[in-house]
Amino acid sequence: MAGKLRFGVSTQGGPLAARELAEVGDAVGMAPEFVLWYEDFASPPPTPKIDAVISRTAQPVITWEPRLWRGESAEPPGTIVDKIKFGCYDEYLSKWADELAGARGDVLLRFAHEFNGTWYPWSAGAGTSAEDYVSAWRHVHHLFHERGATNVRWVWAPDAGPVDEHSLTRWYPGDECVDVLGIDGYNWGTILPGSRWTGPTEIFGRGLAELRRLCDTKPILVTEVGCAEAGGDKAEWIGELVRMMAGEPQVTGFIWFHHDKETDWRLTSTAAAAAAMGASLSEAAA
Repeated sequence: MAGKLRFGVSTQGGPLAARELAEVGDAVGMAPEFVLWYEDFASPPPTPKIDAVISRTAQPVITWEPRLWRGESAEPPGTIVDKIKFGCYDEYLSKWADELAGARGDVLLRFAHEFNGTWYPWSAGAGTSAEDYVSAWRHVHHLFHERGATNVRWVWAPDAGPVDEHSLTRWYPGDECVDVLGIDGYNWGTILPGSRWTGPTEIFGRGLAELRRLCDTKPILVTEVGCAEAGGDKAEWIGELVRMMAGEPQVTGFIWFHHDKETDWRLTSTAAAAAAMGASLSEAAA
């Protein structure tokens, strides 16, 4: 599966922020081939956003979170996953399936990501069981398939960190329900109490190995990655990351978390970081 390493971004302005996406492309000398953004279960089908990304000759990657964070919610945390498997959200899911089926190309749908962490209501740490998670995933996948949304490619994406605490095997919906294996990981540097500068191999090594054990034929996409500035050399870290991923036969690409959030994760946090990404991508493509 070795081949060209594809570069993508998630930006603060989202898929409709054309200028922001262009600025990232200009900074690294390469237009993003993936554009990732986030939707919740109060969101209508994001057809205009999908169209905008495809018009840029990029591939849309929707992170679809089974929770309601766009306003006041009557749903207690975690209950949406439980209700999905009983069909309580079928009308809403059907609207999404019908709209995405009409897209002008493939859409990557990253549903209920980072389930092996502690920070989302559908996660193990919040009390969701692997059995309920898998049942919900299979229900949504089956509904989309029945409604003809065969252009939707399903991205199953754990976090790279806690693979030892919660074996990924129990959470895997099955080869027939997953098209792309994803993984998220960050170098927090020294921005948090007790955190330290961590290299790409240490962050992703165990998680990538477990993904390969689950399935050694499906493509792997690093669906979120970022690096802080504090504690080390971000530009050097970026070079290490790209070289590592270019050497992984199943890894087909990565999506940089270009947000100024907990810290300045952006590729443009310094000119050196942006230049390092551009040089590393050129080297990987040579």
